[in-house]
Amino acid sequence: MVAPPAIDGRKYVYRVHAPCDALPADLFRAAFQRHDDGPHPRAVDRFDAAPIWRAGRVRHV
Repeated sequence: MVAPPAIDGRKYVYRVHAPCDALPADLFRAAFQRHDDGPHPRAVDRFDAAPIWRAGRVRHV
């Protein structure tokens, strides 16, 4: 999950599907591009402004 803050002061949260070893910058870029393609106000493009966290446990089947 990545939450890039928008210029309107709100935080928009995006689920980014990626392998466990994905770099945080790649996760941020995916969420930032998804945000910019949507109807929301422009997001802050500073990498360190967006919290990034794992959305759950990885289950091996």
